[in-house]
Amino acid sequence: MTAIILSLLIFLIMGITASLLILNTQSQRRTHMMRVVQGSDYSVNKKANKTVSRDQKRFDLANKLQDEEKEAKKKNASISDLIMQAGLETPVKKFWIYSSIFAVLMTLLAVVIGLSKFLIVMVSIISFFGLPKLFLKFKAKRRQKKFMEDFADALESMMRLLKAGMPVSEAIKMVAREFTGPMGDEMGRVYDQQKIGVPLPEAVAASARRMPLPEMQMFATAIAIQTQTGASLSEVLSNLAGVIRSRFKLKRKIQTMSAEAKISAAIIGALPVVVTLALYAVNREYIQLLFDEPTGRFMLGCAVTWMLLGCLVMRQMINFKV
Repeated sequence: MTAIILSLLIFLIMGITASLLILNTQSQRRTHMMRVVQGSDYSVNKKANKTVSRDQKRFDLANKLQDEEKEAKKKNASISDLIMQAGLETPVKKFWIYSSIFAVLMTLLAVVIGLSKFLIVMVSIISFFGLPKLFLKFKAKRRQKKFMEDFADALESMMRLLKAGMPVSEAIKMVAREFTGPMGDEMGRVYDQQKIGVPLPEAVAASARRMPLPEMQMFATAIAIQTQTGASLSEVLSNLAGVIRSRFKLKRKIQTMSAEAKISAAIIGALPVVVTLALYAVNREYIQLLFDEPTGRFMLGCAVTWMLLGCLVMRQMINFKV
């Protein structure tokens, strides 16, 4: 009974701590976004009309990007969407076949190792539903990261081409030729779809679904507005490129300043595992009590829980999303 009460108290404390961390992180993200757009000397430059106008446009654009990001997070991507976002051409049926084969192999490995029935069932479920989907998300995030590295340069190239009098479709074609990787692929698809008769706003919107980034959503919105009203697209692209570069600048600065903290967190998180393995190699009977005795397993579970909570706290303290 005492062990159950202690476990409930531990999970209650973990839940409260996680909720506080989530609320604090959301507040920090909004504060950093406003600082990126406004700049450190925003109040000083407020007297200059041109600077105020430019900063106000960036401020409004950042608010739009933030709203797009919140809407994207609310939508749960399906397997077909994840496959599309990862840049793969695999059909959904074939994906589930590969997942089934992977789950069978992992289950056989768990049986050979000698795990309990409960763990074997958990391995099967995770191998079928969890790990393949996690792989798709990893591929999609890496593809989006490569896309964002070239997006600001691509927007500025399009802006210069538009100012030179080139149509929007031809500017997209030139960007597709000049850039490689996800940027060239997406812009090439947009141009090909537009070439076969798909309206340009619909082609860009389809690209935004394949690349679900708030900046890409804003680009699709700008194309749609320009097509309907004939507004100045070059100015919107210039502001969007400026916001993206500002966010990258702040992100790199944060990564540099938090590098030491990340290394310290990695060492602290790996130290218990290293010590446990060392004791297991030196004196196996001494450390085996944690795995054989009920009290030892309970203490080991509490230690692992608190270590995971500590790692989560350290991650939230040193991880800033801008």
